[in-house]
Amino acid sequence: MTKLTKFATAGALCAFMAAPVAAEELRFTVWTGNDAHLAMLNGIAESFKETHPDVTVRFETIPAADYVQKLTFQLAGGNPPDLGWLGEEPSPAFRDAGVLEDVGPALRAADGYNYDDFSEPAMGLWVDGETVSGIPFSTSPFMIYYNKTMFDAAGIADPLELYEQGEWTWEKLREVAKEISAANDGAWGFEFKDGQGYDSRIMHALMPPIRAYGGYAWQDGQCGFSEPEAVEAVTLLHEMVFDDKTIVPPGETGDFFAGDAAMTINQISRASRLTDAGFEWGIAPLPSGPAGESPVIGQAGIVVFNKGGQKDLAIEFLAHMTNETNVATMAQFFPPARAAVLDSAAFTDSNAIIPPEQMVHVTAAINEGTVLPSHERMPQILAALKPRSDALWRADADVQQALDALCSAISGEL
Repeated sequence: MTKLTKFATAGALCAFMAAPVAAEELRFTVWTGNDAHLAMLNGIAESFKETHPDVTVRFETIPAADYVQKLTFQLAGGNPPDLGWLGEEPSPAFRDAGVLEDVGPALRAADGYNYDDFSEPAMGLWVDGETVSGIPFSTSPFMIYYNKTMFDAAGIADPLELYEQGEWTWEKLREVAKEISAANDGAWGFEFKDGQGYDSRIMHALMPPIRAYGGYAWQDGQCGFSEPEAVEAVTLLHEMVFDDKTIVPPGETGDFFAGDAAMTINQISRASRLTDAGFEWGIAPLPSGPAGESPVIGQAGIVVFNKGGQKDLAIEFLAHMTNETNVATMAQFFPPARAAVLDSAAFTDSNAIIPPEQMVHVTAAINEGTVLPSHERMPQILAALKPRSDALWRADADVQQALDALCSAISGEL
């Protein structure tokens, strides 16, 4: 059994038996089903035909919650895609399992590609010595989305105004969440990313305040969740859920994008969901804490699977998809790691519905932030973390005790 097959169960492999693939077709797995995203991706694939007229790129959507498991099944079952998206959390495990092609030599040699234009910090997760296991297409900081209509109706300064006044902290977020909930009967003050902070988005819920309070998840083989800084940050969240009743609690459904909550954390790729929003909205930086401003970045890269049947062609498409022109095209949804795009109006003016004066905060967060924690044993860590985090989200939970138990559960994997 390989390291990757630990994700899979043998009974599920039958769903991913090999299917015939056209000689000049590339299979590319993604986790988006968003029409605007897919239209953009298909447009990039169509432009590849200018130099490769006989090549078709087929984007296969796997829902985000199932993505790693089903991709693992495909690789283990002898039906590998040629390319795919890979997030920051599972990427070290896939690299460690030896299923990713080293794309470094080809991209460094590609005419006009300018590999050195990629930010060295942004490439950190994907580079090991001279080996390059992927190219980041989205280096996307977490931002606060807010319902400005709710804030204005309540006569409360919105998060961007509070940030510009130097007052935007996690304690202030807690305060305005209570005020906005009181002023908007039936509305939540805050919801976790995609409403999934208790399950598939656990790290996304915990890390922004933990980092702002000076804490960490793990480092040098040591768990940081039970350290005082992390405990203080998570206690704030716990009290907002159960004492203030301002965060959408476990078992209930809220949807910022439908107008159910005043604030949420998300990335700019979700802005497309607000194209026809029935309210005015905006984005602002994450709140600061005792450790100051601590932007948190979610990252995803494009990888080539070394068991795919057309590796050379797949690398050529990777080079095409991540050249400066196409990175500028993708920047409307996916913040770039190419300096030439990030530091230009091509990025700040790229999103049709987020004003440039708000997009500059996205640029600043990319330049100053750090990527979410990752680890070569991330799947095992998450599997151990999940049941312990469930215990945290109970009204009578002792936060310190719950986080001590969480650290005990994952320490053997660190």
